[in-house]
Parts: sequence; C-alpha cells; structure tokens
Amino acid sequence: MKRIIAKNGLILGLFAVITSGLIALTFFGTQEQIEYQRQQTLLTIFDELVPQGSYNNEMQHDCVFVTSMDYLGSKTPHHIYRATLDGAPTAAVIETTAPNGYSGRIELVVGVTGESTVSGVRILNHKETPGLGDKIDLRVSEWVLGFDDQNLNPQNTSDWAVKKDGGQFDQFTGATITPRAVVSAVKRAIEYYQLNQQAIFSASNECRSEFASKGNAYE
Repeated sequence: MKRIIAKNGLILGLFAVITSGLIALTFFGTQEQIEYQRQQTLLTIFDELVPQGSYNNEMQHDCVFVTSMDYLGSKTPHHIYRATLDGAPTAAVIETTAPNGYSGRIELVVGVTGESTVSGVRILNHKETPGLGDKIDLRVSEWVLGFDDQNLNPQNTSDWAVKKDGGQFDQFTGATITPRAVVSAVKRAIEYYQLNQQAIFSASNECRSEFASKGNAYE
C-alpha cells in the first residue's frame, strides 16, 4: 500500500511540475506577442493624438514613469510618452486612471500640446455599462472627441465639468458618473503636466532601458 501511495504521489508531483512548466512556457511565449500588440496600439494612439510632423523621435521608446495618486488616479506608475522635434519638446501622451467610474477604474490616455492644450483623449480600458457608460469609448460614440483642442487655464477651470455640474461637457442620459469621472481624470492629468512639464522633458528616458531589456523583438 505504501508503495502505491508513494508511486501515486510521485506521478502527481511529476504531473504538477510538467504542468507548471507548460504554463510558464505559455506565459513567456505570449509575453512578446502581448508587448508587440501594445506597441502597435501605442503607435495608433500617437498617430491620432499627436499632430503629424510635430515630432521626429520614436515616442513609444521615449518616456518617463510617474506616480501620482492625486493627479493620475493610481499608486501604480504611469507612462508619459514624450514627443520632440529635433530635440525640442512638442507634446506628450499621458497615461492616467479615473478611479471612480461607475463600474470601477477607467484607464485612458491624454494627449497634450504646448502648455496645456488637449490634442485628444482615448479610453484604453473600462468596464462601464453597455449602452450607457460605454459611450466614453470612441468605438461606441464620439463623446470623447469633445476634449479635442480644449485648454485648461485659471479662467476656465469651472468649465472642466459635466453640464450637470455647471461645466461644458455633456453627460449621458442615465449615466452621469462615468463622464464625470473621465472629465475629472483628464483635467487632473493636464494639471499634472502643467506642474511638471519641465521635469517630464528633462528626465532620463526610462522607456529606452525598458525596451532594451526586452531586446528588439518589437521593431
């Protein structure tokens, strides 16, 4: 009986090792593909949010990591991708989080040119209610295009809210929480940029080391 138990235990242990190995191989085998898709998504976003001809660096490989719960909505570091033309700063694409969406966190990116003009906003990930809160997604409605060319300055701070709160941005019928969260997140991202613009562009490039550590598989 002991031999049978020992044999079965050995078989189960071996099976567990093999299964763990296969899972690990699958994970690492798909990581490159996931990262490649991420890079392609970034390139598409940059094309949409940063004016063509306004930069000549490789933005997806030029960034800094920043953490700000107050302004960027998360304790997790976010990327800020930098656009430069012959070395001179022209724009940035800021990853940020709206932590207070109706159904949880909303991940988005905010394009900023000049001092604080929004070149565009795109939603990366959300769990908002289909037919209601999901109208923040450009694939569902054009609501998010309302941020294009908007500027934040001391004179128009109150405009950065949904109309129900006295601002200029439309809310959705039956779903005010979601657009309110996005408007607030975009506003805070611009404020962060205004406060830290010089530091953002003078900091060392952290994407270059991140990219180099993964090899050249994504070029």
